[in-house]
Amino acid sequence: MGRHLGVTTCTLLIVGRIIGTGIFSTPSSILGSVGSVGASMMLWVLGFVLSFCGLFVWLELGTIWPQSGGEKVYLERIYPRPKYLATVIFASNAILLGFTASGCIVCPNSILVAAGHEAGRWTERGIALGVIAFVTLIHGLTPRAGVYLMNALSFFKIFILLFVVITGWVVLSGKTHIADPHANFRHAFAGSSHKPNDYATATFKVLNAYAGWSNVNYVLNEVRNPIRTLKIAGPLGLGICAVLYLLANVAYFAASTKTEILKSGVTVASLFFGNVFGAHAQKALTVFVALSALGNVLTVTFAQSRVNQELAKEGIPLPFGNRFWASNWPTGKSPLPGLIIHLIPSVIVIIAPPPSVAYPFILDVEGYPGQIINLFIVSGLLYLRYTKPGLRRPFKVWLPFAVFYLAAACFLLIAPFLRPSNRVGDTPPLPYWLYCIVGIAVMVVGILYWFGWRILLPRVFGYQLVPYKEALDDGTVVTLFSRRKVE
Repeated sequence: MGRHLGVTTCTLLIVGRIIGTGIFSTPSSILGSVGSVGASMMLWVLGFVLSFCGLFVWLELGTIWPQSGGEKVYLERIYPRPKYLATVIFASNAILLGFTASGCIVCPNSILVAAGHEAGRWTERGIALGVIAFVTLIHGLTPRAGVYLMNALSFFKIFILLFVVITGWVVLSGKTHIADPHANFRHAFAGSSHKPNDYATATFKVLNAYAGWSNVNYVLNEVRNPIRTLKIAGPLGLGICAVLYLLANVAYFAASTKTEILKSGVTVASLFFGNVFGAHAQKALTVFVALSALGNVLTVTFAQSRVNQELAKEGIPLPFGNRFWASNWPTGKSPLPGLIIHLIPSVIVIIAPPPSVAYPFILDVEGYPGQIINLFIVSGLLYLRYTKPGLRRPFKVWLPFAVFYLAAACFLLIAPFLRPSNRVGDTPPLPYWLYCIVGIAVMVVGILYWFGWRILLPRVFGYQLVPYKEALDDGTVVTLFSRRKVE
């Protein structure tokens, strides 16, 4: 559809990606990890600061190379040798862990609560599969309708959070039936955990709730005046979400006791509405949370499918050939094959583990390899500042922000291996360190895949990979490889 995304749509693309299920569901698990209201609030502030530091790093790189693909582009430009290694490692993470199962899981859970039905394991999974299938089809077959729906739900989510925030102010004023709205704010740090693992695991969940500030970087080929738009939409979108997030947490803690929040599971927003307005309003809120989750799935899927398409265009070997996966089949305007790549791991994650374990484990396992990638990207930015000081930079991040973001990434990679205070983590019966191992394993899979494709098979069968470009019928240019026999 050409460069059809302006400042408003790009801001909503960020807002719609960030405001999903996290702010409505994770405050309870974050509180459970760190043990106190004060520590929980401090982590939400830390997540806001870290996200802004990351945003400024990505703004510098995005304005240097205003192309779709995000981290894929930056890793390729910063680490060109060994050739394609950075691309394949990023591809393994983007394809295997680029699912939107968390939003798909919260959506049916909220629908079933609103309908007064017990969330049976296969009922919940069936609705989740329907959600991801609907999103895939609307973006793949009617792309303009998908963008309109995505924007409408983004506005809706802002409205819901504003309503939560304003209601929280009313609760704090003492003009509701809540007996003591200030109880959680007295001795707010009582019971705080002293284990680094607890804070690292909780921080992954907070950062997952803020995830999406780089969403526009993935689709810059479709953005009008990409450099100007990126510099406006990024800070504006993240700023809106950060303010709403912090005030929404205050509202939750004002309307519910600490014990109630810990027992609420993934429905802390539903608990808030139930306590303030009663059972009928609680059911209505669960429908709103379901719509918010749907909006999140729409925005994540929209951006991730473009990343998958860019990976296919780069020549990463995929089943059935790259021509199909890189194309905009069948409409010529939207990458349905890239959406299918995104659909497959999402379906597997929805079906395989029990939903009660899947949600927190997904949040953890998505965050860990992401921090590995962040570590290399921020290190690469510092390297570029030293080796290429004359490189054109329409935006420059203040270096202390980049260093702080780098230090946080290092902490988040080490601390999860330290034993948590409850000795089991937040995904029992799974070991507390399992999500770290799974994240590292995904990166190792990428290294082994690259080694087999670029080194082992060519040596065993005596051929050399020769790249060439080919234009598809829809105008997409894809890199392909021919095998030249080595004499």
